[in-house]
Amino acid sequence: MRKNLTIAAASIAVSALVSLVAFAPRATAGDEEYSFKVHNTTKDKITKLLASEDGEKYGSFDVGSKGIPAGETVTLKWDKSTNDSSCNWYIKAVFDDGSETPAKKFDFCEEDLELEF
Repeated sequence: MRKNLTIAAASIAVSALVSLVAFAPRATAGDEEYSFKVHNTTKDKITKLLASEDGEKYGSFDVGSKGIPAGETVTLKWDKSTNDSSCNWYIKAVFDDGSETPAKKFDFCEEDLELEF
């Protein structure tokens, strides 16, 4: 399994800051692109998301320079290099004031997955 989490968010490829096992649904075709939606249900802007397969070591990935404004939904794409990785990940949202949500476990193999924070 790959040890680097690479994410493409809003057409910008961003490398993970922490080394961890990469995620994406299992794929048979190397050209498939996987995505999920993030819906910000709070009154604060989400500035980044933290991801971990084991719930202990988290990698940070960029959600774009604008972040995810309150009430908005964005689509994030996983890099193709992660296509052979695990489906289950813990995700946390980090807000513009530095606070973060508790980790939530998601199955990214689920079709049309939408994360809500």
